[in-house]
Amino acid sequence: MSLTRLDRQYGTAVRNTWATTLGRTSRVWTDLGSWREGDVRRFERTALPVLLAGQRRVASLTTTYLEQLYREIDGTGPRVDLDFDRVTGRALRDVDPEEVYRRPFKDVWAALGNDESLDVALDRGAHRLETIAKTDLQLARTHTVREVGDDMPRFEYTVRELQGEYDCALCMIASTQRYRKRDLAPIHPGCDCLVKLVTADEDPGQVVDEEKLERIHDLVGEALGKSDRGGRAVDYRKIIIANDHGEIGPVLGFKGQHFTSRTDINLPT
Repeated sequence: MSLTRLDRQYGTAVRNTWATTLGRTSRVWTDLGSWREGDVRRFERTALPVLLAGQRRVASLTTTYLEQLYREIDGTGPRVDLDFDRVTGRALRDVDPEEVYRRPFKDVWAALGNDESLDVALDRGAHRLETIAKTDLQLARTHTVREVGDDMPRFEYTVRELQGEYDCALCMIASTQRYRKRDLAPIHPGCDCLVKLVTADEDPGQVVDEEKLERIHDLVGEALGKSDRGGRAVDYRKIIIANDHGEIGPVLGFKGQHFTSRTDINLPT
């Protein structure tokens, strides 16, 4: 599969939403000036409405995109009345956002408790905040795909389309697979892959791009000196493992998160 004009327009709109939401949230964090217990509620009053608005915007863009995609395939399509409460806020993790967005402060306090400098502690808190916010924005997308897909019977599966400047090995491998539309698309924090609903006359099977999948496995073996399709070799498991995150569902991640860009491993575009 390849990105269409509609895919690219949608991807650009979502990335712009990410940039705006993350930028405003980061500024709220930086402008606090103090990161004590009493500042948590002040941060939440300002930042949580921004984050929720970003999630709702992603959900709205995704709904419109899927409606247009369905019309391109079917010639017509349902008008979806999305319940935003099912795809944003607490629905993303089944945890109150106030608790989730308290975690960056906890990272700051933990670092200070370990005698780290204030600058180092604040960097850790800011990184945790960015990771959580990115994850929630992507969860708003995947939850919307799941909800909207229920009203689109011709769509049977989802696929992952790579659209970032840098795509990690995990996303690349996932892009060779097809998933049932009711399955929450596997993600990792910060993942910006496009989750695309597709139709097929018959089940294509789990792997939809065998050649690409094998090429990735081969290059992983070349880079690390060891490869095992069964995932039993130690080095191989460090690259491709499935973690079940208790709050956000299936997560793809590296064991130790040792590399994050193409410069770390020679994988195909």
